[in-house]
Amino acid sequence: MKHMNLIIGFVLLVSGAGQVLAAPSLYVPAATNVAYGPHPHQNIDVYLPINGDTPYPVLIWFGGGTGLFKSGKKAPKASDLDRLLTNGCAVVNTQYRSLDDAIKEKLGVPIAVSLSDARRVVQFVRLTASKWKLDPERIAVAGGSQGTLPSLYVACAGEKANPKSNDPVERVSTRVIAVGANRSQPSIDPKRMQEWVPGVEWGAPAFGCSFADSLKRREELLPIINEWSPDALLSRDTAPIYFEYDYSLHGKPDKVPEMGYKVHSPAWAIGFQKLARERGNHQVYVKYPEVEVKQYPSMWDFLLTMLHANPASLTTPKISH
Repeated sequence: MKHMNLIIGFVLLVSGAGQVLAAPSLYVPAATNVAYGPHPHQNIDVYLPINGDTPYPVLIWFGGGTGLFKSGKKAPKASDLDRLLTNGCAVVNTQYRSLDDAIKEKLGVPIAVSLSDARRVVQFVRLTASKWKLDPERIAVAGGSQGTLPSLYVACAGEKANPKSNDPVERVSTRVIAVGANRSQPSIDPKRMQEWVPGVEWGAPAFGCSFADSLKRREELLPIINEWSPDALLSRDTAPIYFEYDYSLHGKPDKVPEMGYKVHSPAWAIGFQKLARERGNHQVYVKYPEVEVKQYPSMWDFLLTMLHANPASLTTPKISH
């Protein structure tokens, strides 16, 4: 069955010189700004496949650049969205309360506000899956750069459903079957990130302070780190994770600033993978220019494989609703 996700034809644009240009066809969501909570930044867009069998597996996307630090929505780039929608997978693009929202509105510990929203997105999509003919058993999460932190948190935290809650969304399972992490920073622990990527400074707004202060106050901040940082929560039962980076491990590109390189270095994922193996989890894959993952050439190949797998064959426990 086909859905009206694609604007057929061309849109006419006028250049500065008055020349008429043709823009390519664009995907549009089947539903936009669907609220999953009362805050204006708690909403999702739903893209449905243009082919494939129902119920559709679904990827929940947490975009980089906008999302965690500054609130906004940024869907996967057109080629990746196309790859998913033409292979029978739905995509949910998210907006959630950012660290900036939490600080400005004094909502609480900034990282707790943002990541609890990420968890709620999964629960809301699972609860309302039948509305869009989605498969509640086949939900994966992914993101780019800062958007990988919500994805990794959801997976590493495991089951966070609260069956006693008065809120029906909170009673639903939070489990996911896979994680895609592009150019990821998988920790908010300032000590751990300095061990993995010496000299890096990233993510301090998670605690509402500067990076230098977060390092000095680490012992005080440990309860927050242990509750919300993916590396602290990672276990042998965490769903399979695929990290992908475009930077080399052995040096930055000439035009990339030093800190920009460190923030997106594959050293983060190599440290995370080592930690996973120490905890008995051997399903963390890391791809960067020097290293390929034979069974999955890219993060998107990995996600499509996981999303189309028979739920009974997956290593994560079956979802209870």
